[in-house]
Parts: sequence; C-alpha cells; structure tokens
Amino acid sequence: MKRPERVTLAGRFVTLAPLAMGHSEAMFPATADPELWRYLFDGPYADRESFDTHWRRKVASEDPLFFSILDAATGQPLGHASLMRIEPAHRVIEVGNILYSPALRRTRGATEAMYLLASYVFDQLGYRRYEWKCDSRNEPSRSAALRLGFEFEGIFRQHMIVKGGNRDTSWYSMLDREWPSRKQAFESWLDPANFDSAGHQITRLADFR
Repeated sequence: MKRPERVTLAGRFVTLAPLAMGHSEAMFPATADPELWRYLFDGPYADRESFDTHWRRKVASEDPLFFSILDAATGQPLGHASLMRIEPAHRVIEVGNILYSPALRRTRGATEAMYLLASYVFDQLGYRRYEWKCDSRNEPSRSAALRLGFEFEGIFRQHMIVKGGNRDTSWYSMLDREWPSRKQAFESWLDPANFDSAGHQITRLADFR
C-alpha cells in the first residue's frame, strides 16, 4: 500500500501543496491569535524565530506529512493540515494538525481542503479507514467531524498528555464503503449552484447525505 506523498491537490477555492518554508512568512502573522493553537500539539509562538524552528520541523516531517492550504486564486497561505499515524499495512490514516487562519475559517475553501485530502486518501491511495481525533473539549472540532461525515466512535480517557495536561480524545472515522456517499455530498455542497449571490449556502452539507 502506498504512503501519501508530497503532492499538490488542486481545488476550485484552495490548493493543497507540500508545506514549504516560504509559507511561514504569511502564516506567522495570520495565526498570531493564541486561541488558534489551544488544542494543537504546538504553539502559540511569541516570535518569528521559534515559529520558523517548528515550521522547519514540519516541512521535514514524513509522519505527520504536512500540506499548506493555499488560496487557489492568489497562492496566499491560509492554513495547514497533515496526514498522520500512517499505517499502510492496515490501510488506515488520520487527518490532523488542522490550523486555519481567520481568513480560511468557515469558508468554502475550508471544507474543500478536507474534501481534497479525503479524496486523495480514498480515491488515489486506496485506504480503507480515515480517522479524525481531537481533544474532547474541542467542540468546534467535534462538530466539524460530524459535519464532514465522520462517525463518532467514543472517547479515550486520558489518552495523551498535551502541553502538560491530560487529554481525553474523541475518536471519529470514515470508511471506504462510506466514502462514495460522502464524496457526492461534498461535491454537491461545493457546487456553485448551492450558493446564492452573497456566497451563502442554500443546502447544508449534512443534508446532501
């Protein structure tokens, strides 16, 4: 089974590209709000030097394998996400380390980024299980997992120590047999016909499933 590679995944609103040092210049000020880092394994960063040190490690990392989320029209970096805990023998992989700048949050591009990664995992790599895990206190992440079509599997108590504290982890998954319906829902939601002239959705993503 193939491992994910440093590929470019092009969408209508965003492009996912291998994380690069050149993206750090825009991302440092765009992610200055400490709240954006609350539930991530790293950050926040008080200065550019420490930010670049950790960014450099992310660029070199194989697992997690990081992708920058770029505005499709301008190439401006808007966030990052990774494929991680990669298990080719079992065809299981997780999406994580999701960091969205304020400019990306709650946009069509934010949803499209998750669609592009899921499509890469299922359609191109042929994995059978796609996982989403988050701190059980992270209600926005838990809501996002369900909205995107992941199924809740339970909470692993005191699963990890993150930033010096206990983390209970909420587990979600999407399976290969579920992907065709999830894919159709994504594509129907992302269709320009699903948005009015002001850019507001007409039908919710969950309602397409």
